[in-house]
Amino acid sequence: MELRDGEVAEELLLGKLKIIQNTRLYRFTSDSVLLSRFATAKARDDVADFCAGSGIVGLHFYALHPQVRRVTLFEMQPELSEMSARTVALNGLTNFTAVCCRVQDIGREYNEAFSLVLCNPPYERGGFGNEEYKKAICRKEITVTLAEAVAAAAKCLKFGGRLALCNRADRLAEVLYTMKGAGIEPKRVQFVRGTAGAKPYLLLCEGVKGGKPGTELLEDIVNTKAEGAT
Repeated sequence: MELRDGEVAEELLLGKLKIIQNTRLYRFTSDSVLLSRFATAKARDDVADFCAGSGIVGLHFYALHPQVRRVTLFEMQPELSEMSARTVALNGLTNFTAVCCRVQDIGREYNEAFSLVLCNPPYERGGFGNEEYKKAICRKEITVTLAEAVAAAAKCLKFGGRLALCNRADRLAEVLYTMKGAGIEPKRVQFVRGTAGAKPYLLLCEGVKGGKPGTELLEDIVNTKAEGAT
């Protein structure tokens, strides 16, 4: 496949898969990989990747769990969504679909369609300042909020389906009550630190739609490649 100006096809180092990224657009960070490793998989899962960007979370999760049935990548920026579609074609993945839309606008045909939603949302506060808009909206809550992403997941999940997301560690309380308020019971929580003695900078949380109360706190991850942002 011919790459476009600014694009590179990088090895995923799993299953011989490659991902197209553009040096001029938002590039994924280690948060996406941590999320795809954290989320639990079940045989024949129907997976949605919210705020998919270049498709890294869905692609990496599939590389780890090739038994999943299908993966749908939801991304609002046309350039990123189209690029993820070409990544799908590059790898010959017939069970992947790229959909360009805001998660708030996902159509009714996807109601209760998924057993797992993965979401690495923009989670920084404030405006985009001097940062380029297309990159800023991948990092900051300008076009979608945590509550909107969780509400969309609740709509798209089957009963008993899971939502796995990441966010700032200091937004733990907000993440938990937002999920519970949408009928998604937090079941697993894990913090990520940049070094062993540092404060956590990231949280990973998985909840079950209609699940019973009870949350497992997992051992912290030390991520020496921490960027501290999505």
